Amino acid sequence: MMLLAAAGSTVPTESTQQAIGYPTLFVLVLLGALVPVVPTGALVSSAAVVAFHQTAPFALLLVFVTASCAAFLGDIALYWLGRRGMRSRNGSRWLEAIRRRAPEDRLAQAQEKLDDHGVTVLVLSRLVPAGRIPVMLACLLAELPLRRFARGDLPACLAWAVTYQLIGILGGSLFAKPWQGVVAAVALTLLISAAPSVWRRMRRAASQ
Repeated sequence: MMLLAAAGSTVPTESTQQAIGYPTLFVLVLLGALVPVVPTGALVSSAAVVAFHQTAPFALLLVFVTASCAAFLGDIALYWLGRRGMRSRNGSRWLEAIRRRAPEDRLAQAQEKLDDHGVTVLVLSRLVPAGRIPVMLACLLAELPLRRFARGDLPACLAWAVTYQLIGILGGSLFAKPWQGVVAAVALTLLISAAPSVWRRMRRAASQ
């Protein structure tokens, strides 16, 4: 009986998972917004799967608030660094990192959409895989003020968090065990993220 009690005590409770999980989710999404190599969509979907299987009434809401706030703060910080780099004489390593993540054709399309639709294009850029950086760079080149960028980026981050959380809820509802839902949600988000690059390669191969 004592062994069973000891073994049971090693299993993290929901409160422990939340105390560790939400700060970790915030830091990773914030880092992913600053360094666009972290699969933040998969993180949010995975967190939503775990929250879906918990008994806490506001678990999913906390995932949404945590993810959207972290994404917004990360975007604002990256945009501020980009504007600082644009104003400096020698540029900024952050700005160069943004440029390397934005192909010329995607940048041209983003600038055209920004001219036509204004900051509303930020919402779509957050939902389209690999669309955020070209649009952000277009905003930088257009010298969009930080306050105006923030007004457009806030609904974009909210829509992004809702979308990937719904993917996680779908994965959690289809499988009885959380780990199965996490695997399904991660696979789906990675597939969505890879789809644009695969499509572009197919088009290039067909045109040659």
